[in-house]
Amino acid sequence: MSRRHDPVNRPGRLLGPPAPGYVPPRPAPEAHRSVARPGVFTPRHGRRDDMPHFVVEGGHPLSGRIRPAGNKNAALPAVAAALLTDEPVVLENVPRIRDVLTLLEIVESLGASVAWRADHTVEVDASGVGAGVVDRAQAERIRASVLLAGPLLARFGSVTLPPPGGDVIGRRRLDTHFLAFEALGAAVELDGEFHLRAPRLRGADVFLDEPSVTATENAVMAAVLAEGTTVLRNAAAEPHVQDLCHLLTAMGARIDGIGTGRLEIEGVERLRGARFRIGGDHIEAGSFIGLAAVTGSRLTVEQAPVEHLDSTLLGFRRLGVECSIEGTDLVVHGDRPCRIRPDAFKAVPKIDDGPWPAFPADLTSIAVVTATQCEGTILIHEKMFESRMFFTDKLVAMGAQIILCDPHRAVVVGPSELRGASVESPDIRAGMAMLIAALGARGTSRIHNIRQIERGYEEIDERLRGLGARIERVEPGGLG
Repeated sequence: MSRRHDPVNRPGRLLGPPAPGYVPPRPAPEAHRSVARPGVFTPRHGRRDDMPHFVVEGGHPLSGRIRPAGNKNAALPAVAAALLTDEPVVLENVPRIRDVLTLLEIVESLGASVAWRADHTVEVDASGVGAGVVDRAQAERIRASVLLAGPLLARFGSVTLPPPGGDVIGRRRLDTHFLAFEALGAAVELDGEFHLRAPRLRGADVFLDEPSVTATENAVMAAVLAEGTTVLRNAAAEPHVQDLCHLLTAMGARIDGIGTGRLEIEGVERLRGARFRIGGDHIEAGSFIGLAAVTGSRLTVEQAPVEHLDSTLLGFRRLGVECSIEGTDLVVHGDRPCRIRPDAFKAVPKIDDGPWPAFPADLTSIAVVTATQCEGTILIHEKMFESRMFFTDKLVAMGAQIILCDPHRAVVVGPSELRGASVESPDIRAGMAMLIAALGARGTSRIHNIRQIERGYEEIDERLRGLGARIERVEPGGLG
């Protein structure tokens, strides 16, 4: 089998001694200053045979310990926030995944200096950045490119940004961003690109029309340098929003209400550099809960962000998946029978997502595949994205008993014996769900378009092999 090469090679070491049994991502083999090399990212029109894929032999229980990487959705706004100052910002526990590398490449193209100081520690020095235009081709590779709007507008008074890319999971509104910018005094012009101008932003009382995570992050980054006080109401409060706010306060921002739906931001003249550690990824921890249940395994999730797992544990407990907390570790008892817990009077239960602190939308795909291996019937209601549930047809082809009621709701009856199949990864989370299904299925599966999975999960094949998974990554032209 061909082996993967890290798209960005960095010198360094892991921060702190690893715990016994911890399977770290493969270290970068050599030093290289540039954020990315041409040709790393496969064009969207590339043929399936020209792209790497996973070959998975399922049906084998796993065991051992695995540690969540740094929170992807916290690292992305943290990188964007580094543009707010002309002093270096050092970010620790940064996941080396495709989305993060893409955003680093974009900020470097704007004039920032980017250097990896250790395997998961990156320094961003934006002293060389000026007002400019973000390249369209780069912006279309990642939805997080929209996070550059707030800091560039706040620091330079103007920004031109093409529409962002990202997962195809339904319409993802940007209107909340523009409403917040306008409330802070920016002029917004839309003509196929986003033109934002504001010689000086001013604090305001802003009610967001939805608790959008990225809109909240953009509004906070714009408000920290605005004149006066800004109050953001109906703000998102996810762990990654909290991380961004804590980073900004370390840089000298004044923010009250972190972790709530009401943020009060007193603008300052300038921000300084800082060193900040990204928190563990609660979505990755939830993915490992599903992995343990589907493969019938007892797994320990090391250094799990247990303070952010209440709704996640409640949802999986409804599926009959039991977990226990041992210090900072989460033990998943997937080797025990999983029986879906009916509601009162034996009514069919449901798992539905929502804004924080509800069950995370990014775990609904994982909940669906987990439910296929649990005894009973459950309704999974994805409220936030109208295309995310369409991947269920791939699980049905593998033997799952799922009725897709509409774009938002699916009824799952389990347990079902899954069969190996050749499937595509439609987005990051559904791709991980398909990988979990393949590991629990009888026979061999091939998972294509795995670059979607790699956008959000660092070195996932190598880390899963450390648990005993039989998975290989096949490069174009490789055997297997």
